[in-house]
Amino acid sequence: MSNALTTNAPIATAATATDVTGARTEDAAALITGARERIDALDDRIIGLVQERMAVSAVIQEARMTSGGRRVNLSREMEILGHYRDALGKPGTALAMTLLELCRGRV
Repeated sequence: MSNALTTNAPIATAATATDVTGARTEDAAALITGARERIDALDDRIIGLVQERMAVSAVIQEARMTSGGRRVNLSREMEILGHYRDALGKPGTALAMTLLELCRGRV
């Protein structure tokens, strides 16, 4: 007859804030936890703004195509790439390319 209390299974323990954050002190762990919460909130706002940008871009594309134009305006895209590169350096160009790809929809 087996006794459930004498099992060899490891006992799960709750992770501490220092375990979760990689910090070595509770003060640093608290600071990191708070900063991560702020980053999560910022990420939510960024995602919302990207979704809004996608919707506005769709309106522009529809108007352009309805008027007989092309879906993508390459000179405008070059302006956007330059703007992001000037503001954020080389990684800004990659970010802008990703945004442009998201906002173009299926081409």
